[in-house]
This record gives sequence, structure tokens and C-alpha cells, in this order.
Amino acid sequence: MTTASKRDGDVEFVDDVADAVARAQQHLRDRQAPAGWWKGELRTNVTMDAEDLLLRQFLGIVQDDELDQAARWIRSQQRADGTWANFEGGPGNLSTTVEAYAALRLAGDEPDEPHMRAAREFVLAGGGLEASRVFTRIWLALFGEWSWDDLPSMPPELVLLPSWAPLNKYDWACWARQTVVPITVVATMRPVRPLPFRLTELRAGTGEQRRGGLIAQGFHMVDKALKLYDRSPIQPGREFALRQAAEWIIARQEDDGGWGGIQPPWVYSILALHLLGYSLEHPVLAAAVNGLDMFLVHETTPDGMVRRLEACQSPVWDTCLTVIALLDSGMAADDPAVVSAVDWLLGEEIRVSGDWAVRRPGLEPAGWAFEFANDGYPDTDDTAEVVLALHRVEHALPHVKPAMDRGIAWVVGMQSRDGGWGAFDADNTRRLVEKVPFSDFGAVIDPPSADVTAHVVEMLGHRGLADGRPTRRGVRWLLDAQEPDGAWFGRWGANYVYGTGAAVPALVAAGVAPDDPAITRAIAWLAEHQNADGGWGEDLRSYTDDAWRGRGDSTASQTAWALLALLAADPDHPAVERGVAWLVAQQRADGGWDEDLYTGTGFPGDFYINYEMYRLAFPLSALGRWLDYQDAGPG
Repeated sequence: MTTASKRDGDVEFVDDVADAVARAQQHLRDRQAPAGWWKGELRTNVTMDAEDLLLRQFLGIVQDDELDQAARWIRSQQRADGTWANFEGGPGNLSTTVEAYAALRLAGDEPDEPHMRAAREFVLAGGGLEASRVFTRIWLALFGEWSWDDLPSMPPELVLLPSWAPLNKYDWACWARQTVVPITVVATMRPVRPLPFRLTELRAGTGEQRRGGLIAQGFHMVDKALKLYDRSPIQPGREFALRQAAEWIIARQEDDGGWGGIQPPWVYSILALHLLGYSLEHPVLAAAVNGLDMFLVHETTPDGMVRRLEACQSPVWDTCLTVIALLDSGMAADDPAVVSAVDWLLGEEIRVSGDWAVRRPGLEPAGWAFEFANDGYPDTDDTAEVVLALHRVEHALPHVKPAMDRGIAWVVGMQSRDGGWGAFDADNTRRLVEKVPFSDFGAVIDPPSADVTAHVVEMLGHRGLADGRPTRRGVRWLLDAQEPDGAWFGRWGANYVYGTGAAVPALVAAGVAPDDPAITRAIAWLAEHQNADGGWGEDLRSYTDDAWRGRGDSTASQTAWALLALLAADPDHPAVERGVAWLVAQQRADGGWDEDLYTGTGFPGDFYINYEMYRLAFPLSALGRWLDYQDAGPG
């Protein structure tokens, strides 16, 4: 390991860091909700807003003020080249631009206006509507702008397949299955409710683009057969399948009216039940539509009020990370802010079974979900981080132990056969579903990932379970998953900086020596990718272009992730002090940090997230751990 010393005697620098920590702590205190939780805004892209308007148009409930405010937001996000991107600073995205364009047409923007003309030129240059994703074309088909005949067949009989059969609904990841089941209903009903305008100006006349390969060709043949069945006057089992789909959907509605706490299954479930005859006054649909309003963010801008929709909300995740940050930075475990947050987290523990039990039927329900209301889908990532937070306060709040023990047992029971952990399901690895023609909307399975596995291993290590077989298997999985250059892939955060920032502290907590070759290669990778300004950043294009691996403008959250790894394995590394100095220099006067760039990942290569709390919690953790090391000294 490196032997470069800290700034021994540099009291002024240490004091600057301590002041930054104090300001960040106060900023978080000021943001805490009276009930004890923290929640930052979760930003994605304008397809959320476009689809919300199109949904309300289809249901006949869109209001003029909603339309004006959402359109104002969508216009504000258009780039100078006329496109809309899926993340800040990213390239224009054709499907996102198509949906934004359609929403603005709905709001009254005319095709010959400059901003619309620029968007149209980009779409046509990229292949037109014909080149858009299947989900975009489903929205177009709802309004007669695309033929249902030209979409892949999506039979509702899928819901009847047993869990052992290929392509059954549990082969999809939880977020995908909750979307696919209602989509099969919508695609079977094939509704058309024309818009007051046409979108023919977005057609390039190039024909639909198809995937290649033998498996894709096989699915194409199956699709042709299913289309013949769709037109057959005799369809045994179809009505039964539709009823079963409706029952499956309704059984998974959450207390907030939604499904899975995320936008895609929510809107498609509303459409499916509506088309099956459920009125908007029916309690199920009334709760669903009203629940969407809780995901709306209203903001006053110089151009007027804007309205945007969060794709999801993350209070459990935000709260446990914030508690860890506050404790890392020296706040007492019995501080009222911590106690209030812990009590709220304990109240969010899930004690009912969900879809995860299909693969683990004998496992006792426990764990935590990401959202306010998502009892059907706790996840191992949130549960591991909540347990890590509770572990830190157990000495002062011993009543947290039963919930911790249940959470640990549930997470251990969710370990996949290969030793790693996925987020929501165990052994959700059947890649055949990725080849289905309508599976072009991002990640559709939930295999073990380095970041989730790392968080679980770190939790088990800190709980004194490093020598247990589940931990040892998790460590082996992580070591096997390390990239040749020393980094780890980040499934749920951007990207190799996130994966490496999670894996190194986990391995150290599980007993891997800091001078182990796997650790030293990871530290060398982080040092090599530190920016000249002292921070770290990684552009989301690293998911699709290796030239961006570990490279991008410095951000507060990514700098903190790198520091957390370095502090765990080599706190005297010269890169550490430069990173700490960058965080201190970038802090706002109110104790927070700015971060316009997206550092969260929904679906690698397709869907990205800007977590407002990442720029607050992770830097505080990093600065707090650095200060703690100054107090403790080497060794």
C-alpha cells in the first residue's frame, strides 16, 4: 500500500473539513420530515411527463392547467439541438423525443414552430417512428398512430404459465413482470382513441427495425403464429387469461394506489383495468389515479408553474443512507434526528409475503422496500443498508435487534445459487426473456450484481458474520466479478466508480486484507481515474461505450463513492486528501452540494436517475470517515 502521510499538523485543513461536516449535518437536520424520514426528488426524463399526459388524454381526464404546466416543463428540458435526452449531458434519444413531441402537440404546439421542427428533423434522421422502442409504439397505437398489427404479439395467456415454465411471468424481474402482465391485456384489447391531430410527419417510411440472430428469428416465427391466433374466432382460455390477469394486477395494488411504487406498471395497470371495464370511479382505479398525484412535483419558474412526475420515490433508501451519513460524521446514536429516523424505519419493515416467495417459498417475510408503499417487493439492497444503519445504533437503541435479525435472515435466504444477490428476486437469471420481441425497454431480469452483493456482504461483515458460508460465498462472487482492470460494474449506480466504491469496503469488512491483490488493483484503478481537479466522475455512457469507463466531470456523489473505497483500504493514499479537498471546496454555503449530472441507474443503457439525496448523504459519509481517521490515526 502507499505510505504517503496525511497532513499531520495541518489544523486549518482539518478544521475546514469539520466545518463542512457541521454545515452538512445541519442541512440534513433541516430537511428531515416531522415523521422522521428523508426524501429527495428523484428525476428521470420527460417520458414520465409525456406518458402521464397521454394517459390522462386516453382516460379523458386531462385538465388544461395540467397540460400547460407539464408542457412548460417538457419544453424547458429540450436541448439546443431540438432533442430530449435520457440524462443530463447525454445524447438525444429518439423514443424520448417522439414522446415529448407528441405531448407538446397535445398541448397545442404546432409542427412548424422552430423547436418542434428541430425535434422532427432529429426523429426523421434517426429512422422516424419506425425506429422507436416498442413501448413508444404502444402509446402511439393507443391513439391510432401505429397499427396494433405491427406490434409484437403479447398474449395474456402468459399469466397462466406455471413458475417452472420458460417465459412465465416470474422469469421477468419484478419491475418488468408488473409491466408485462397489464401490457398483455392492453395489447389484446387493441383500443384506439384518436388524438385531435396526426403524427404522420414523424414517419420516415423506412419500415420497422427487427432484431437479428437465430433466437430472434425463432421468436419472429412464434409471433406470426400468435398473430394468427389473435385473429381466430376460437380462442380457448383467452377470457380466462384476461380475468386472471386482472386478478393478478389487483392483488398487487399497494396502499398508495400504485403498483411497485414505480411509474411503468402503474400506468399500464390503470390502462388494463380501464379497458377491462373498471370505471374510473371504481375504488381500485380511483385510488390509482389519485395516487399518481402524490408523485407530482410543482415548481415555480420564471416562465411560470411547471409540473413533473417522479418515476419513483425513495424515502427508505434516502433515510437509511442519511442515518449512516449522520453517524459517520459523529452524530450520536441517541440524537433525536437519528432516533426519529430509526423509529420510522422500524415501522416500514415488511412482514408479508410477495412475489419473491415464488423462488423462496419457505422464507419468513421481512426486509424493507425502497418506497413509502411497496409491501410486495422488499429488496435486498435497501434491507442491507437499513440493517447497516440499525447496526450502528444498536448499542443505544437495543430494541432494533429483532428487526435486524429478521432482515438478515431474509437477505441470506435471498442469496442466489451462484453466491451473489439480485435486488428483488433470487435466481432471476433466465435470459430467454431478453429475446422476446417486446422486451426492448431496458433490463428485464434481476441477476446478482456487484453493488447489491457488496452491500449485503458489507452488512454481514459488520454484523460479525464474515466467517459464515453466505458471506464467504458472497466474497467469492465479488472476487470473481472483478473486471480485468480492477473495477467492478455498477448495476444501480454510475457505474464502475459506484461498483468499486461498494465492493472495496465490503471486502474489507468481510476480512479481505487491504493489501490483497484484488483490493490493490481496485485502489490503483480509482487513483488512475481521479480527475485533475481532485474529484471523480463517470459519464453514464460508460454503460455502452468503454471509452467512458471511470471518466466524466467530477460529481459530489461519485467523488464520495471513490473516497469511501479508498478510506476503507488505504486512507493515507494521496488521492484521498485531494478528493476531500474537492468536496469541501464544492460545498454550498447552506451545507449541500450541487449535482446536475445523473449518477443513479434504473436500467443500464436505457433509464437513469438523479437522486437528490446522493449529493448530500454520500459526501457527508466520506468527510465524516476522513475526520474519524484523523482522530484515530493510522492503525
